[in-house]
Amino acid sequence: MTEYLGPLMFAVAFLLIFSGYPVAFALGGTSLAFAAVGVALDVFGWNLLYAMPQRVFGIMANYVLLAVPFFIFMGTVLEKARLAEDLLKTIGQLFGPVRGGLALAVVFVGALLAAATGVVGASVVAMGMISLPIMLRHHYSTQLSVGVITASGTLGQIIPPSVVLVVLADQLGISVNDLFVGALVPGLMLAGLYAVYVIVVAAVRPQAAPALPASERQLPLPVLLRRVVLVMLPPLGLILVVLGSIFAGVATPTEAGALGAVGSMILALLNRRLDLAILRQAMDETAKLTAMVVFILVGSTMFALVFRGLDGDIWIEDLLTGLPGGKVGLLVVVNLTIFVLGFFIDFFEIAFIVIPLVVPAARLLGIDLVWFGVMIGMNLQTSFLTPPFGFALFYLRGVAPPTVSTGQIYRGVLPFIVIQIIGLALIVIFPELVSGWFE
Repeated sequence: MTEYLGPLMFAVAFLLIFSGYPVAFALGGTSLAFAAVGVALDVFGWNLLYAMPQRVFGIMANYVLLAVPFFIFMGTVLEKARLAEDLLKTIGQLFGPVRGGLALAVVFVGALLAAATGVVGASVVAMGMISLPIMLRHHYSTQLSVGVITASGTLGQIIPPSVVLVVLADQLGISVNDLFVGALVPGLMLAGLYAVYVIVVAAVRPQAAPALPASERQLPLPVLLRRVVLVMLPPLGLILVVLGSIFAGVATPTEAGALGAVGSMILALLNRRLDLAILRQAMDETAKLTAMVVFILVGSTMFALVFRGLDGDIWIEDLLTGLPGGKVGLLVVVNLTIFVLGFFIDFFEIAFIVIPLVVPAARLLGIDLVWFGVMIGMNLQTSFLTPPFGFALFYLRGVAPPTVSTGQIYRGVLPFIVIQIIGLALIVIFPELVSGWFE
């Protein structure tokens, strides 16, 4: 019986999570319950839990994780300052004369916002509120419209600076800088695949993605180009400062995040859109998301401590390293597990629960952890789009007009889930996409 306590603990924790119980408390509660069972069966000592306070203090003192609230705050301020609104309106006018131009503008702005904010929810909400009514008014396919908005809005998960990549780097025990550099090309490649899909749809089904009528093009081209430059310069400058300082080795991701937070306030101030109300909203949102991340991390740390005390880590390691096919077998199982879990739980929960369990096996099999992290990040991106609990679907449902049904939103994201799987396959087949360009 005692040798099955680890697997049973794993199963009970996921059962509680799937039942809708808060993840942090499901993990913590399961850990305490199985610690008591382990003590009763004389296979676990209470003295092991003495390490928990030290681990909690370690989390709070983790300099890398300090980047999370900085990047969240930066993205929230830019969203509240309506930077996305300016970009979408101007870029939409520029791409409008091209068939499928509005959808291409959404992809372009989504990639730009991803690099400027690193926060998914803000991008989906902003583009859903601004672009979706315009696209529907100009007779774009509803499914193409909702699909391209939700997919482009999730690019903030894989394109640096990404909160998800910061968390993944911490859980993998690797440099955030290396993971940011490794994820840049795959992230831009994914945005390019979205754009190619839009172009193909516009060519095959012109009625699904028509060009903007001449009557809707409000500005002459020379004036429009000057306005595009003015609108794009501030976010591009912020991207250059944040990512440039990281890639050049001038600043750590945490320092660059602090710089980005200050920069976002300066941009909002220059646009005369910074006031106490916006600051309060941004700080409240940052506090909520950061508290959620920390509580899940504390719960997962408690889970890992008891799980290891019951030799569950040895069970997982033997299971993963003994799979048929070695590295290939591990990659198949890990990717399938993360993809299926993405239907039911969000990316933070997967990162904090699953990643610590699979990293030891990946190290033993000699897998490059930077490449492994980018691959997992690409896979985790699907968790935002996969029904029934994809967060991007909920964000868009909250701002979409009543004429757009939930079924249309679900059907609209399916082609983009396939595109993400193609992007994941390309990373697996061509690992040089992650590492080759900067070595």
